[in-house]
Amino acid sequence: MSKGKFYMTTAIAYASGKPHIGNTYEAVLADSIARFKRKDGYDVFFQTGTDEHGQKIELKAAEAGVTPKEYVDRAAAEIKRIWDLMGTSYDKFIRTTDPDHERQVQKIFKRLYDQGDIYKGSYEGMYCTPCESFWTQSQLKDGKCPDCGREVKPAKEEAYFFRMSKYAQRLIDHINSHPEFIQPVSRKNEMMNNFLLPGLQDLCVSRTSFKWGIPVDFDDRHVVYVWLDALTNYITGIGYDADGNSSEQYKKLWPADLHLIGKDIIRFHTIYWPIFLMALGEPLPKQVFGHPWLLQGDGKMSKSRGNVLYADDLVEFFGVDAVRYFVLHEMPYENDGVISWELMVERLNSDLANTLGNLVNRTISMSNKYFGSVVADKGVAEAVDGELKAVVTGAYEKVAARMESWRVADAITEIFTVFKRCNKYIDETEPWVLAKDPARADRLSTVLYNLVEGILTGASLLEPFMPGTAQRIAAQLNAPLRSFEDCRSFGHYVSGSKVTDQPEILFARLDLNEVLEKAAAMFEARGALKEEAAEEKEEEQEIELTLKPEITFEDFEKLQFAVGEIIRCEAVPKSKKLLCSQVKIGNQTKQIVSGIKQHYSPEEMVGKKVMVLVNLKPAKLAGVLSEGMLLCAEDPEGNLALVGPEKLMPAGATIC
Repeated sequence: MSKGKFYMTTAIAYASGKPHIGNTYEAVLADSIARFKRKDGYDVFFQTGTDEHGQKIELKAAEAGVTPKEYVDRAAAEIKRIWDLMGTSYDKFIRTTDPDHERQVQKIFKRLYDQGDIYKGSYEGMYCTPCESFWTQSQLKDGKCPDCGREVKPAKEEAYFFRMSKYAQRLIDHINSHPEFIQPVSRKNEMMNNFLLPGLQDLCVSRTSFKWGIPVDFDDRHVVYVWLDALTNYITGIGYDADGNSSEQYKKLWPADLHLIGKDIIRFHTIYWPIFLMALGEPLPKQVFGHPWLLQGDGKMSKSRGNVLYADDLVEFFGVDAVRYFVLHEMPYENDGVISWELMVERLNSDLANTLGNLVNRTISMSNKYFGSVVADKGVAEAVDGELKAVVTGAYEKVAARMESWRVADAITEIFTVFKRCNKYIDETEPWVLAKDPARADRLSTVLYNLVEGILTGASLLEPFMPGTAQRIAAQLNAPLRSFEDCRSFGHYVSGSKVTDQPEILFARLDLNEVLEKAAAMFEARGALKEEAAEEKEEEQEIELTLKPEITFEDFEKLQFAVGEIIRCEAVPKSKKLLCSQVKIGNQTKQIVSGIKQHYSPEEMVGKKVMVLVNLKPAKLAGVLSEGMLLCAEDPEGNLALVGPEKLMPAGATIC
């Protein structure tokens, strides 16, 4: 009997390129929840997909020499391939270029316009192309985009706006009366204190400066802006119709039980999205969970550095389920998690190869050796058996309690408590000692039966998180994985059954040095390919140059440029973007603060010869005095490179 419907979604992945492991984590997390809910008796509908419109994609397509549709077709196929590789059991993969979605977005836009929630105006502000977001000067951080830290540029254009303030108090009331709506609680506090309580500005919901978007059908100069397009996928994908003719599926599934998203887009899903729904007269989703980020342990993942970790690379090294285990188990509930080659190898060797894999192998091998693969419960019990059985039969309730609040890492820890208790049971009962006494054969048989029973229950609980591994364990035990209901009692394994006579190594231990050498070779090859592609791109691509107002030679003479040598560099405390460099310029040393931390580490900076604007008026950035400026080049994607002399020049050499 079904416990009811459960509709959940991920954020739709932006189709601008291949998703790295941090992006993939969300799909794996969502899949583990969907699988758990299905097994727990819920009628689950799990939707994911791709966000395919916007200026960034239009630019990337132009750079690649293809149409935007061709570009997103390739990108969406790659994202879907990665999701499928990781075993993501979605029920629908939506694309925002799907014709039915595009038509509904147009109808939603027109309806909101007709009822006065959308009006035409003009927008002037600072625009971040990668984030596709407008910002006021007061919202910028260190003069850059507060979301991604990249450069912003002035922009002014005619646009349609949504009257956010009209619904702000109603949303505040909803959040206050539904404490479960935004999770974790820290995300709720951030939204209330930083955005809702200070007052909402009207939201730009159309653009005229690019064409790759869903046209506003009653004003074809405009395309629908990203968030009104992307967010509505959660209802259009299940049959919402703005004219009131929504499908039976929509009526069954909406409101969503869970929107699972990254913490960086929590504002859009807990402020913009619920207000859009209020304006449409639709119920709000029951919960929005903003998960933390998965960060690379040896530095920020950077495509320009060639050190990005992709799911398919990690699968090649460790296997699908080992990667699933790591990203699920190592991600804290609220704080960012860390992934590194060292941690991956450590977890595989200790948790998967030793705690789990060795347990299964030892149990099957002893059954083969002592009883010709037959596992039989002879009923010769001792006190220690009761302790094992209590841990095994009590595990489901503990796992389910953790999953109620999406504490997936804690749920997996509870499952591995079962496997650890089985290992301890082996040490306590010492089967190899029992085997030496023929009079204790029935006790030995009972011990091995209890171990098989415990392992099969653990594997059945593990199935939503590591489905392939759970199936492999069950196959070796020649028994089906059991229901959660059966996990709550002991003795379901059919006495007299035979386990495999050829036990399989579930996870082979890895040598860290060998893994690191192989990974270094992979990154080196990737970097070489990237450099080659960059060289070709430089030959083929022409960047459209936007000229500033002309200056006179007298204006130029006021600027003093010189070659500087960076002799020391460190990160500015409490800043995600700033580095503080000590720069030797002739017989002087100047302290210069630069917003390049996302592109260079302090170690990389030391020893570089750079172009310096020497006579810039000193200013404080994040409380640190800066006495000049390092000059950088920036490409259309926001990548920065320091500018330096082509040939060896001494520090202090004049640039003229």
